[in-house]
Amino acid sequence: MHKFLIFIFLNISFLAFSQETKTLQNSINQAKQEHKKVLFFFSGSDWCSPCVKFKKTFIENEDFKAFAQNNLIVFNADFPRQKKNALSKEQTEENEKLAEKYNQNGLFPLIILLDENGKIIKQWEKLPTETVPEFIEKLK
Repeated sequence: MHKFLIFIFLNISFLAFSQETKTLQNSINQAKQEHKKVLFFFSGSDWCSPCVKFKKTFIENEDFKAFAQNNLIVFNADFPRQKKNALSKEQTEENEKLAEKYNQNGLFPLIILLDENGKIIKQWEKLPTETVPEFIEKLK
């Protein structure tokens, strides 16, 4: 019986954790603790073709992943349009607040590199034209 209750508790805890709203501030706090930069990007994952290309070409690239693991905290403020891809109300509100602060012109993708204190170091206002190795060099 005890094993069963522990199993249920762990599953509920995991579910609660997995549904936690991701915030840019949490990413900055983590970056500060780990002495990393934050790569923060706005995307429309189900309607913006340059956003999809950025994710496939850069974020999911093995060389980028290896670099990011040791040097970056990656945070995505996504704005999907299809109901099936809808985010939680809390995540949507968080992303809208971030757009008001960082993306008033509604650029997609907008990619922002922040230092561990949340200060903007560099930004790309469209799909980067660099190759993945060139992009990594600019992130360094």
